[in-house]
Amino acid sequence: MNTTSVTSSKVHNFSAGPAILPQEVLAKAAAAVTNFAGKNLSLLEISHRSKEFVAVMDEAQALAKELLNLNDDYEVLFLGGGASSQFYMTAANLLPTDGTAHFLDTGTWSTKAIKEAKKYGNVNVVASSSDTNFNYIPKGYTVPSDGAYLHLTSNNTIFGTQLKEFPTSDIPLVCDMSSDMFSRPIDASKFGIIYAGAQKNMGPSGVTLVIIRKDILGKVERDLPSMVDYRTHIAKGSMFNTPPVFPIYVSMLTMRWVKENGGLAGMAKRNTEKADTLYTEIDRNPLFKGNVAAEDRSVMNATFNVVDEAHAAPFLALCAARNLDALKGHRSVGGFRASMYNAMELDSVQALVQAMRDFETANA
Repeated sequence: MNTTSVTSSKVHNFSAGPAILPQEVLAKAAAAVTNFAGKNLSLLEISHRSKEFVAVMDEAQALAKELLNLNDDYEVLFLGGGASSQFYMTAANLLPTDGTAHFLDTGTWSTKAIKEAKKYGNVNVVASSSDTNFNYIPKGYTVPSDGAYLHLTSNNTIFGTQLKEFPTSDIPLVCDMSSDMFSRPIDASKFGIIYAGAQKNMGPSGVTLVIIRKDILGKVERDLPSMVDYRTHIAKGSMFNTPPVFPIYVSMLTMRWVKENGGLAGMAKRNTEKADTLYTEIDRNPLFKGNVAAEDRSVMNATFNVVDEAHAAPFLALCAARNLDALKGHRSVGGFRASMYNAMELDSVQALVQAMRDFETANA
């Protein structure tokens, strides 16, 4: 076997989402498309109420609670609509018309969540990093002791920042964990609601994981549409309407993979090694610079730039030639973004680091 040619043919997928998935998960998912559970029928065409798919839903819900060490005070839902639908669903279910929701504004997605919440009640932004295009996480803000909830975004995919610690609050914490779900151990019992679009770190696009502490529901007086009311979906086991069966199945397989590979502690170890490898090179290499405050750097999404803008296009061309894919930064930030989700292997990050070193040699 020619090892060099095999290595060079690998595409290193740094996409921010839909994102990389474990190869073994993809293989099992592909097999299920043609023959699911030995039925000689596709997963895509069986009833969502068949015993085979009900078993998938049950396992997916149980795995989410197991990985996060949650008890029966919590319900796990798999819903459509993406994480963006949770911007208004959380407010509709938790925010009284005369109440106040508090927000930590750290990026595009928290800003959009603020906009949606204003349609249901009062909003108070406890702190924001918008003054410097969200290149840091605000600190030293006062955690509210009253109000409907405090909303956080744990990881900012676009800007490359991440909350390293979560505040303790007397009011429910609501957190959008779309891009770092299941990437590290957390005390999930601190939260009233955790939600995450699957396509960043858990599965394919098309399903959203929502974890709810049941005792925070039923406290608003507004007449909620059935599809917006979390209690509807809890009562029907995420099957009030036909659920997105394929994304749920792939998410279940991915959670199995996380469990089999050391759980959240195992993910944190592999993710920290990848992030340390890349950030060390960004800081060492005189041709590149990081975009965000070092203490707030995301382990999932590293954003960086060239010191000399004339180097941007040639570096992206080098990356393309080496099958380093999807490294162009978001249009609101520019530069480069390397998304290093759970399933990414260290060798992909090492390939990027080598490209940066070779680019330095050629342009020093």
